[in-house]
Order: sequence, then C-alpha cells, then structure tokens
Amino acid sequence: MSIAESIAQILLKEKAVFLRPDEPFTWTSGIKSPVYCDNRLLISTVESRDLVIKAFAEAVHKLKVDVIAGTATAGIPWAAWIAYELKLPMIYVRSTSKDHGRQNAIEGAAMPGKTAVLIEDLISTGKSSIAASKKVEEAGMKVESVMSIFTYDFPQAQDIFQANGLKYLSLSNFEVLAKVAYDNKMLDEQALNQVLEWRKSVVFP
Repeated sequence: MSIAESIAQILLKEKAVFLRPDEPFTWTSGIKSPVYCDNRLLISTVESRDLVIKAFAEAVHKLKVDVIAGTATAGIPWAAWIAYELKLPMIYVRSTSKDHGRQNAIEGAAMPGKTAVLIEDLISTGKSSIAASKKVEEAGMKVESVMSIFTYDFPQAQDIFQANGLKYLSLSNFEVLAKVAYDNKMLDEQALNQVLEWRKSVVFP
C-alpha cells in the first residue's frame, strides 16, 4: 500500500473526511461539495497522528529545508511535531498580522536567507497557502514547497500554484481517497464516478 493510500485509510478511519454524495456540504466559499474534510480531528488520535507525523517527516526530510513553517491555526500542531521530529526550527504564519505590539505576521524567529517548507493540514483552493507563502518570503525566507496532509487537487488550484511559482506536495489526495473509499465499500461505483466528476468540474467563486 502506498503512503497516499495509507493516509487516505487513516482519514476515513478517523472520520476526518466525510463522504456524502447525495447530500452535499456547503463550504464557506459557497462551493457545494460531496466531501468535507476536518483534519483537525487527527490531532486527538495518538496512533493515527503518529503515522501522519512520520509520513510528513520522511517527506520533509527529502526537501532539505532549514525551517518548518506552519499556517495558523490548523498547520501549527503538525509543524511543531515535524520540527521536533527533525530537530529543526519552527515558525508559524498568522492569517492576519497582529494589530498591536510589533504587528507580526510571522511568529518565532524569521531567518532571512533560510529555506522553509510551509505546512498546511489541507489544500483546497490554494489561496490561503499562497498568501501565507508570500508572508514568509516577505520576511526574507524562501518557501521550498507547501505540504499538506490532504489536497482536493483541483485543476484550478494547480494553476494558481503554478502561476505563483510555488510547488505543493500532499501526503494524500482526493482521487486516491475516493478509490480507497470505493475499495472499502464506502462508495458504490456510481457514487465514485459522481465524486470524481465533481472534482474535475468545480469552479472557484
């Protein structure tokens, strides 16, 4: 079993991903989705959490980065665990700069000239990842890649990352998860085809 399949199994086992083709969820963006992802549930599951951390650490180690950066708030615990595992410095990126004190966008010691990997729990449209990466770069650091537990891997998101010259990697992705769910009889063939077609046809607001 591949890493992507193993992580998909974990997401389904811990109910961090909900599949509801006949009763779509409505995201904050207004997108109607047969899938809802809540990776925050994983931080409370010790065995599954450890497997995700190990997979992250192995993938990040190959990038040869200097700093682990987490996005606030969902990326922070994963960045902390990865940084501890790899014995690397950690920072985190605020969604908005503080409106008091030093008005930091970056918490922790920014290290100009160093290379970072930006940790997300989920990549959907990619817009928040791009915004966070720009804040890291404004602090004088290079973002080698964005990395997440799971990505919907929307074609439009791929275009957004490419347009911004930013790479992204994910431990698992929508297509793998859908097929694992089908193999586990959580989706029948009709539902599998339905969710795969949905992913291809999503248009961002």
